[in-house]
Amino acid sequence: MQVSENAFLDGRLTITQPLNGYRAGVDPVFLAASVPARAGQTVLELGCGVGTASLCLGWRVPDLELSGVELQLPYADLAKANAQRNNQTLQVVSADLSALPDELKQRQFDHVIANPPYFDRTASTAARDSGREVALGENTPLAVWVDTASRRLVSKGYATFIHRAERLPDLLFAMSGRLGSVQVLPLQPRIGRDANLVLVRARKGGRADFRLHAPVLLHDGAHHESDRESYTPAIRDVLRHGKALPFPA
Repeated sequence: MQVSENAFLDGRLTITQPLNGYRAGVDPVFLAASVPARAGQTVLELGCGVGTASLCLGWRVPDLELSGVELQLPYADLAKANAQRNNQTLQVVSADLSALPDELKQRQFDHVIANPPYFDRTASTAARDSGREVALGENTPLAVWVDTASRRLVSKGYATFIHRAERLPDLLFAMSGRLGSVQVLPLQPRIGRDANLVLVRARKGGRADFRLHAPVLLHDGAHHESDRESYTPAIRDVLRHGKALPFPA
């Protein structure tokens, strides 16, 4: 496998990832920034890939106990190496999240986070690279991701997902009866455009009303006008400086 080394959080993290397979972008950084974790808590990432989201979260919040499960062994090995390279501890298990090993089944976590495959392959075309296809094409139903997250949470623990906006109905349906206190934070590319991503937070045993928050704007201006970065200051702080992306209180 050919790999590349890529800087995240303005060089605060160096992530090795496949050159031609699935490559982490800004989505796992947004996911990590939105998790309301506190020092000393436990976090499990489902489908952790090369560890980008977990390691971004670990950089922002010290003294977390980070664990990850990843189906593809080469990606799991890269996640372990990335943790070591960045002086973090990330316990990674290579397994199918629908059939977790006992070492994870016997544990519960304060937070479960996930960036599930975005595309329903009954209505889209598979990627040519097998590693990229596993990461992007939904072979394990979204309901299984949610059910696994729910089972691995402590009472009142938080599940946080990032997904495409068109899959929000599926995600909410999967959470019904499993997780409560659901909040949705849309990510809007520019003024006048529909949100294309959503952050969704839910709580095990939560009873609060559903909340649909105002969108977070990612870029300044209505159009991409020049070959320069156009992130808003708040989003630049998230992507470059590892700041939190909190849900509104």
